Amino acid sequence: MTTPWDLVVVGAGPAGASAALAALHAEPALKVLLVDRSDFPRDKSCGDGIAPHCFDELASIGVTGVEDGWTPLTDLELARGDQSVARPMARPVYVIPRQVFDARLVERAVERGAELQREKVVSIGAVSAGTFSNGTVSYENSLDEIVLNETISARIVVGADGAHSVVRAKLGLPYGRRAIAIRGYAPTPAHRRGAQVIRYGDRRQPAYAWAFDRGDGLSNIGYGELLPTDGEAPPSRTLLLDQLDRLLPGYDGTEWKGHHLPLSGWQWPQPDGRLLLAGDAAGLINPMTGEGIYYAIATGIAAGRSAVLALRGEGDPGAMHRQAVRGLLGWHLKHTWVASRLAEHPMIVDGGIRVARRDPQVFDELVELGLGDGRISGRLVRGLVTGFGRKAVSTVRGRGR
Repeated sequence: MTTPWDLVVVGAGPAGASAALAALHAEPALKVLLVDRSDFPRDKSCGDGIAPHCFDELASIGVTGVEDGWTPLTDLELARGDQSVARPMARPVYVIPRQVFDARLVERAVERGAELQREKVVSIGAVSAGTFSNGTVSYENSLDEIVLNETISARIVVGADGAHSVVRAKLGLPYGRRAIAIRGYAPTPAHRRGAQVIRYGDRRQPAYAWAFDRGDGLSNIGYGELLPTDGEAPPSRTLLLDQLDRLLPGYDGTEWKGHHLPLSGWQWPQPDGRLLLAGDAAGLINPMTGEGIYYAIATGIAAGRSAVLALRGEGDPGAMHRQAVRGLLGWHLKHTWVASRLAEHPMIVDGGIRVARRDPQVFDELVELGLGDGRISGRLVRGLVTGFGRKAVSTVRGRGR
């Protein structure tokens, strides 16, 4: 067995690459290995939307320019039935194919000194080891080694290996609710250039179709919905595509790929120890929107930083990572959980759209809740209550005629 790596990151998507980048930003002399079952660049089923918060997080570790060459988008339309609102967002987003975005992050990690290895991790074990020194940086603490596939030895491991994470399974953590989605690419119609469209359906919520203009003549299109938990069969590919065509007709898509989304819940578990979780492997997908790239980058960075602190002898890596993520996202996760439950009721979705149409600030708050680290505001609640009151009065008057 070779000399242990300081940090092994399983999965080289945005969460894993960000973990490697953050660790090397804090301690350039670390031995960091990125392990992924695929070569890069590689495609990944996703909506491809990159929120501005992602670039803020990357800039905090000295990574800039990954969006170069792609068009910023400012317009967003939210709709359900005959209710809709279309406004410019407070900050632009980018729609960048994961084949491009992920590869750029991996390239930056390798440039900083990480080694990329193609391998599927199938087993995780442990052996004892003594006090650690890598020849350049010495650490006072003594850490046992973690062994992956019986050949790769590591002091700390970050599991960023997606919705079917072997690292999460090793920790014995089940996933909560899941959604399923299908994604394709299609030419962008003239009337939807420069825009993002989300149109909610009437099946298990969250259930919506999307069309996000990439700015290069193509749109990322797709449909997703909550998976059943009562033993009912999951929706078929045909059903998903039928729902997409019903909600957003007129797109002739190709390159269809499906994927599961482990949705975040009320709380976020991360055990003590040296197996850390980030991104989809951590069960961090926004339960309102299915967005996960911001969570992936933010928690990947947190994992990389926690790993460095642990290697310096400053505490348990799992405990530090748990504290960091809860400090960043704890209240936000509670608010998105509540919002996702409320959104199961069509009248709440309709009310939110109506309020956002009247109030630009509420529109911005909904975007922040769905794409970043926002919370349910008093302004939104007051708007919903007022809107329901007006609707009730209107209904009563209508019945009295």
